[in-house]
Amino acid sequence: MNDNTSLNVSTPDRGLIAAYLLDGRGGARRLDWDGVAAWTPEQGLLWVHLQRDDANTAAWLERDDNVDPLIRAALLADESRPRVTPLGNGLLVFLRGVNLNPGANPEDMVSIRLWIEESRIISTRQRHLLSVTDLRAALDAGHGPRDAADLTVELSLRLTDRIADVVDNIDDEVEHVQERVPVADPRRLRIEIGQVRQQIVILRRYLAPQREALARLSQIPPFNADASLLARLREAHDRVTRHVEDLDAARERAMLAKEELDGLANETLNKRMYALAVVTGVFLPLGFLTGLLGINVGGIPLADDAWGFVTVVVILAVIVFLEIVLFRVRRWF
Repeated sequence: MNDNTSLNVSTPDRGLIAAYLLDGRGGARRLDWDGVAAWTPEQGLLWVHLQRDDANTAAWLERDDNVDPLIRAALLADESRPRVTPLGNGLLVFLRGVNLNPGANPEDMVSIRLWIEESRIISTRQRHLLSVTDLRAALDAGHGPRDAADLTVELSLRLTDRIADVVDNIDDEVEHVQERVPVADPRRLRIEIGQVRQQIVILRRYLAPQREALARLSQIPPFNADASLLARLREAHDRVTRHVEDLDAARERAMLAKEELDGLANETLNKRMYALAVVTGVFLPLGFLTGLLGINVGGIPLADDAWGFVTVVVILAVIVFLEIVLFRVRRWF
């Protein structure tokens, strides 16, 4: 590997989030750019974690003769999809974790890309991932991963655990929405259902390919993966599969809540239309009679009678009463 003389010397660790030389017992020693440049495979496993959009990262990858241009382009690409691809003597692994940064939406998932060799791991990210922070803390405490396979499996499990919390929160939101369907304001609740469904769609869009990536990783595991690590890798795949199934179930429950809400709205509308139809049916004969009596021609009954108005009102009241009795008998309301 060539030296790093082209890196920005004014900020020598710029682009380097962290670098660890693993001791094979769960601990690690932190390195700077100079330590990374001086590293040799005989010293042990090196993990270099880089800021993807920093110029020093691109410069370092460009200077490293052991990083194929295809791998370099993949590690620096703007867009990525969870996948596992064996290339030459290494493994290219792209995974995603939920975005738990302040002010961010959890479903806006954060990508981490890894190039895994037997004695070195290069990872890049653009935004902060708590799962990586947990992994670094475990190495600092002396109970972290021991080799490349262990680090890959441990990262996969930690990413999956963080996803579980978000999926559980979505499930709780859907349950809360379902409970409020009969009593909540339909317009506001319809907006909440739409937001939850959008979260589910976005999260599932990333988790489905991650499930396939973990299945692929269990078929072509990293270097020196023993039976225990393979079992943990299958566990990570099973968890992601369960999360995808839970999201599918939550999406169906959200659809049922929307359908129930629409049904209640239609029922309310039908009741109001029915009441208007009944009122119209009651007053239609009255309108006909009053219109008939209001024409300006001779021969109108009771026109010259002092009690004519009262008589007409009584007749109309009797007609209304008879209509109501008829509607009741026919069970129209």
